[in-house]
Amino acid sequence: MLITMKELLTVAKENKFAVGAFNVADSSFLRAVVEEAESLNSPAIIAIHPSELEFLTDEFFSYVRHRVYASPVPFVIHLDHGGSIEEILRAIRCGFTSVMIDGSLLPYEENVALTKKATEIAHAVGISIEGELGTIGSTGNSVEGGVTKVTYTDPAEAKDFVERTGVDTLAVAIGTAHGIYPKNIKPELQMDILKEINDLVDIPLVLHGGSANPDSEVAESVQLGVSKINISSDMKYAYFTKAREILSTTEYWDPNVIYPDCIKEARKVINHKMHLFNSVGKANLYEQKTTAKQEEKVLTGGLYQ
Repeated sequence: MLITMKELLTVAKENKFAVGAFNVADSSFLRAVVEEAESLNSPAIIAIHPSELEFLTDEFFSYVRHRVYASPVPFVIHLDHGGSIEEILRAIRCGFTSVMIDGSLLPYEENVALTKKATEIAHAVGISIEGELGTIGSTGNSVEGGVTKVTYTDPAEAKDFVERTGVDTLAVAIGTAHGIYPKNIKPELQMDILKEINDLVDIPLVLHGGSANPDSEVAESVQLGVSKINISSDMKYAYFTKAREILSTTEYWDPNVIYPDCIKEARKVINHKMHLFNSVGKANLYEQKTTAKQEEKVLTGGLYQ
């Protein structure tokens, strides 16, 4: 089932769970996400960073769309950290059902203007859009980037930003960073900021840099309005740790021999995150919602309109 982010997260927000957005870098990671989501009957978001899109090429997404469209589980194909209108348009042409425009490093008014323009484009073709306000940190080991010093999202600005841009979801900065944290650094999320933003903004909130944060804080963030949590480094770290182990101890060179155990390790991380986000078993909520809409159309005589 392929749906938009707005459709996906409206249900998540209403039912107090979050959906994992897992960065898919190739077909092995796609398998890990889709197969684990189907195994747990959990909705999931297939997130693609522009650098990953460049590597995979546009044609890859014919396969992605076909795979998830035929699934009984709801999926979204989402552009993560789109940096320009051109990148937004490319993702739309590839069949993504959600895009993100990241103007967080721009002055506030320029971020508003860019995000509003991207929103108008996305909404014109029925695609959901995510904006970002505030900056995500960087641990220095992720292609997704980030900044040395985090700028926390200002709650009052968040309200103004959502009203002026019309975005469907908002990525907020409350102290997370992209990548795996060094052992000497313990991340701490600013829950007071998150709570204040949630009180002022009525759309689903997004937590970027969700890898390696304490489970207790992540679970709490879900109760405070976060409906989408981005996961990349945790999953990739598990996958490539296993790949290095296999390649260092064998002479294998066939992908079908090397990758299956790597996929299993990635699936273990995905499994843990889906349980943490409380999304396991929630795919049924979307089936119920679809059935209710169909019944309503039958009763109003509009099923075939």
